[in-house]
Amino acid sequence: MKVRSRPRRPAVSALLALLAATACVGGGGHGPRPGAAGVGDPLFPRLGNGGYHVRHYGLTLDYDPGTRRLAATAVISARATQDLSSFNLDLKGLTVRAARVDGKPARTRRAGAELTVRPAAPLRKDAAFETVVEYGGRPEEITDADGSTEGWVSSASVDGAVGLGEPAGSTAWFPGNHHPSDKAAYDIAVTVPDGYTAVANGELARTEHRPGGRTAFVWHSGEPLASYLATVAVGRFTVTTGRTPHGLPYYIAAAPEEAAAVPDMVKLLPEVVEWESGLFGPYPFSSTGGVVDHNARVGYALETQPKPYYQSAPGATTIVHELAHQWFGNAVTPSTWRDVWLNEGFATYAEWLWEEKRGGRTTREIFTDYYDGEDPNSKGPGGTTIWDFPPDSPTPRDLTDPPVYGRGAMALQKLREAVGDREFFGILRAWVQEHRYGNADTKAFVRLCESRTGRDLGGLFDTWLHKKGKPALSG
Repeated sequence: MKVRSRPRRPAVSALLALLAATACVGGGGHGPRPGAAGVGDPLFPRLGNGGYHVRHYGLTLDYDPGTRRLAATAVISARATQDLSSFNLDLKGLTVRAARVDGKPARTRRAGAELTVRPAAPLRKDAAFETVVEYGGRPEEITDADGSTEGWVSSASVDGAVGLGEPAGSTAWFPGNHHPSDKAAYDIAVTVPDGYTAVANGELARTEHRPGGRTAFVWHSGEPLASYLATVAVGRFTVTTGRTPHGLPYYIAAAPEEAAAVPDMVKLLPEVVEWESGLFGPYPFSSTGGVVDHNARVGYALETQPKPYYQSAPGATTIVHELAHQWFGNAVTPSTWRDVWLNEGFATYAEWLWEEKRGGRTTREIFTDYYDGEDPNSKGPGGTTIWDFPPDSPTPRDLTDPPVYGRGAMALQKLREAVGDREFFGILRAWVQEHRYGNADTKAFVRLCESRTGRDLGGLFDTWLHKKGKPALSG
């Protein structure tokens, strides 16, 4: 998630239950009915939509950095999970020029960030269908409830832009089912003026020269990703490619102002990937890398899949954190935003393990410094601390506050001490193996821990994840 500049962001049963519950919204009775406008997420109830599941997004984007205007087409391949008379897509701003469902014109209606699409004929449950939306305009920046900036963020210094999506920023640049529970494959083609590079998720399939001095960069992401992890970065980047010692391709795009950081990143990235693979299991995607931007309007790094976005040259700890998210958050994604500690607590704990590996404090010493308030990361802006609320109970305003990160990591340290290293790291690897490319929640993690150890761990998790206030160290 969002790691701010220092110092200073498949459990199939859970997913099906969430989709089934939202499918009932929008009217009872028999026959086709509208899909729900929102999946009822505990923190962001209007995000996502009910009545269908997206399998693939095909996004064709033409962007002019000079005017900051976007002309785009989205092709959305989905399957209906109920009989649908209409369905919604999340889209903030921009102008919809036309929409088609299965090749036939469809009516649309806008209400805030909701785009309602009514196909020419109702869609039957389990039917595969394709929606094409033609749209354009100047994509917006979005200010989150926690005060951070996302959406389509321009950077005057390099005349570029980046699309960032956590938790809802992707609604600013493409229509979709923008909730983490609906993961899909992506193909993103971005056309920009010659001299610019466009970076998106997955691997670069090809580049195509277009008339008028423009180039299209075509990216393919075959492994499913949540829409908040989708990204496009446009800039005058320097690109470095290569492979790790075990053959994993990497792609690093760096803004000219940050190019000096690339050699160190080329050395560090393979080391971190190999080290984390040893801890958490095989690296879950087909490539790795990063976008090293120079964008003062963004105050954080983000784990965009599989190449994290860094708003400036990152330090080693930030790289460790964002790459750990490729396992925790990207491969295994929370079923709802309430469970975001499953991303942030795990990635923060990877930082602790890295410090110990490099000869610094042990994870137990870091835990103690957090508990005593001696570690600077145990506090946040405005006097917030790790004890302000339980890690599994954030609100939209404090989604990136210390309890989610630091106290989430503390819960993992207590789990490790309770079950021992062998069981602990076995749990982490099993978590990724069992839920890879899907969604899971806190209850699923607790069940896994208890099933592998044969122990009742309810008291431990109740103390460190659920209860308010500062627990006693004996808890």
